[in-house]
Amino acid sequence: MFEGSFEDIMEGLISIEKDTSIPKNVRIKIKNAISILTDVQELNIDIKIDRSLQELGDVVEDPNIPQHARMQIWSVVSRLESK
Repeated sequence: MFEGSFEDIMEGLISIEKDTSIPKNVRIKIKNAISILTDVQELNIDIKIDRSLQELGDVVEDPNIPQHARMQIWSVVSRLESK
């Protein structure tokens, strides 16, 4: 069950990262979250999720982020928190 929703989470993060209307510093944080989730050296999925949630938590507080991107990030965060 997690595999299908993991793919959806990754697709959501990748689409946010590629959105050029989002400030570069935010896209870098999104890229960090993607790297954390795809890290093959860390085997514990709970640690991966917690670390990526920390990165995404920093992102949603940025006042320069467009509202549509903030909503997409909150959607990804809620899916990650449900794991």
